[in-house]
Amino acid sequence: MPDKRDVVIIGGGHNGLVAAFYLAKAGFKPLVLERRSQPGGAAITEEFHPGFRGSILAHSAGPLRADVVRDMQLEKNGLRLIKPEVGITALSPDGRALVLYSDVKRAAEEVSKFSAKDAAKYPEFKQSLDRISRVIEEVLSTTPPDIDNPSSGDLWRMLKTGRAIRNLGKKDMYRLLRWGPMAAADLVAEYFETELLRAVVAARGIFGTFLGPWSAGSSLVLLLRAAADSHPAGSAWFAAGGMGAVTQAMAAVAKQAGAEIRSGVEVIEVRVKDGTANSVVLSTGEEISATAIVSNADPKRTFLKMVDARHLPEAFLFSIRGIKMQGPCAKVNFVLSEEPNFTGTPATHTALERTFYTLVPSLAFAERCYDIAKFGDIPEELWVDCVISSNADPSLAPAGKHILTCFVQYVPYYLRQGNWDDNRELLGDRVVKKIAEYAPNVPASIIARQVLTPLDLERTYGLTEGNIFHGDLRLEQLFFMRPVSGWSQYRTPVDGLYLCGAGAHPGGGVTGAPGHNAAHQVLRDWKKGRLKEAAA
Repeated sequence: MPDKRDVVIIGGGHNGLVAAFYLAKAGFKPLVLERRSQPGGAAITEEFHPGFRGSILAHSAGPLRADVVRDMQLEKNGLRLIKPEVGITALSPDGRALVLYSDVKRAAEEVSKFSAKDAAKYPEFKQSLDRISRVIEEVLSTTPPDIDNPSSGDLWRMLKTGRAIRNLGKKDMYRLLRWGPMAAADLVAEYFETELLRAVVAARGIFGTFLGPWSAGSSLVLLLRAAADSHPAGSAWFAAGGMGAVTQAMAAVAKQAGAEIRSGVEVIEVRVKDGTANSVVLSTGEEISATAIVSNADPKRTFLKMVDARHLPEAFLFSIRGIKMQGPCAKVNFVLSEEPNFTGTPATHTALERTFYTLVPSLAFAERCYDIAKFGDIPEELWVDCVISSNADPSLAPAGKHILTCFVQYVPYYLRQGNWDDNRELLGDRVVKKIAEYAPNVPASIIARQVLTPLDLERTYGLTEGNIFHGDLRLEQLFFMRPVSGWSQYRTPVDGLYLCGAGAHPGGGVTGAPGHNAAHQVLRDWKKGRLKEAAA
């Protein structure tokens, strides 16, 4: 007889852990099954060279939803968040640096060194984002409506959202409706003339997605990110101990609430009987039955690999296969014998203020990278964001040594020529070359490096096509169309099977929002009797 559980959660990434917590608090006894040796998903800390630990994939903590942090009491359970005064420093090839402080007044003073006009516009843009983001945050925090058959609850939430939009006033309501479909490049050009500033602000609309700065709808992605943090260029949040400290705290709290977490076990099948998911099968052959199964895996991995196609409508499968997922991201992590000396960094900056740099000098530069990558080639000149994580948290490396983690954008999962196993070191070399243009001391200081290609993100971390968001954040894959139209309420065509990962509304980033929302959808269905068995 298979082991019997009330809830099984597939995948111990941060959203799976958040969902486990809320379900456990409601009286369930969820079992989290994690394929890798530790829970955490993409929010992990690993030793990638003896004595050196780093945030291997995600390097910034969210920002986590405030209610998730509050409900889980993460900071009382070992999590210590670090927020530098400098959100990000954008470097120019001419040796200048645009330092964007989290404090808007200080940021505007730095912008004035490039343009007095932009310095005046910067606070105005921030204020508009503040007002608009409050409306979007409300949308992101709720389950999307069923467009075809809205319930009374759906209608009430839509009414509240409509009222919130109306309360913006004509000017900001017009901005919200107009900005959403725009290209991020066009939006920032309406406010700013400094190319470096345009690039660093627009980057929020294309980070992690296979969109270019001039792609329609990229402004909506920028607004989605502003819902969690309305600073125009975003704020940097790091966790003491690396990103793994976030998910370790989540795992500890979920266990305290009554969840069980098993690592090193891989779910290979979700079994369905009479249209209802009733068990999962592990790679060992073990079968575990459950009243509800919640998948933190991405939609393609869930429905194209774990569920037999005969249990799914053909139209649904067609839509799942069509999700745009080709990941444009890679990570290159370095162990260094000395701190990178980025040209233009103010001499007065503390180590903590010398943490986050972006090496994307213009929108045209980003668009060229995108143009090359979309045809399956690796750009010679790469988009590189750099985090000196040992400056934020010296405990990650021995004294005097440093860890530099680099996010690389516009590297295609599907290569036109060759494969990623053969091109891994080429990618690493090009990242070193790009960094050397801004920090000439880096090449000679490299002790070790780790290159994670889009293929590595898929094979090692379970991110289909290397997509860190479980599907691109783009206009046709958001809100009631995420993961696909008709199935945005965390439920699936298989009764008792739910999605809680970044492939569900509202999408990616270390926020915990999909896990929170999915857990509450399971609880609503339980109370309405949609689940045949449930915890008392």
